[in-house]
Amino acid sequence: LQNLFVLTIILYVGCILHMILVYGGLIRFGARLPLKNFFKGILDAQAVAYSTSSSSATLPVTLQCVENNLGVKKTVASSVLPLGATINMDGTALYLGVVALFSAQIFGVQLELSDYLLIAMTATLTSIGTAGIPSASLFLLATVLSVIGISDAQTALIVGFVLPFDRILDMARTVVNITGDATVSILVAKSEDDIDEEVFRSESVI
Repeated sequence: LQNLFVLTIILYVGCILHMILVYGGLIRFGARLPLKNFFKGILDAQAVAYSTSSSSATLPVTLQCVENNLGVKKTVASSVLPLGATINMDGTALYLGVVALFSAQIFGVQLELSDYLLIAMTATLTSIGTAGIPSASLFLLATVLSVIGISDAQTALIVGFVLPFDRILDMARTVVNITGDATVSILVAKSEDDIDEEVFRSESVI
């Protein structure tokens, strides 16, 4: 239980840093828009994502927030967000990487730099197209763990150990996923001049 608590803290800190540094950096320096308005504008979508642990179930709320609060035109939002809910799974990739390191430590697997790179690459590729439903990514662990020599039997032990607590972990990674979808929609809209910056800079209505 102590190890799971540490795993949870690490995942949550990683998710928060990813949203602030990566997505925040893209909004602030890529799109040149105020970061505070972005996070206020998608707060409702993040709350729904956190409570449902499903990118697909959150999609209608994400669409509303991006269009009404962030000023992204419907033509961009309705094409980018559904695609993002299917293939943009940064939170899932981060989760798979953290659990892979957790598993390596449990089974005493010594990791080299090449192993870390393999984990990062495999987790990223595996996360693409993950079903937007609760705990779907937990069962993709076998692919990631196999690259560092963890057997199927050991993977089954990890899945069985983490599964009862996975909902708490899933809530965090789903928030990262939908935040990434919103970020990409803004960057696309900005590049296509399909964003109303006055709406973005105004107070959120949802």
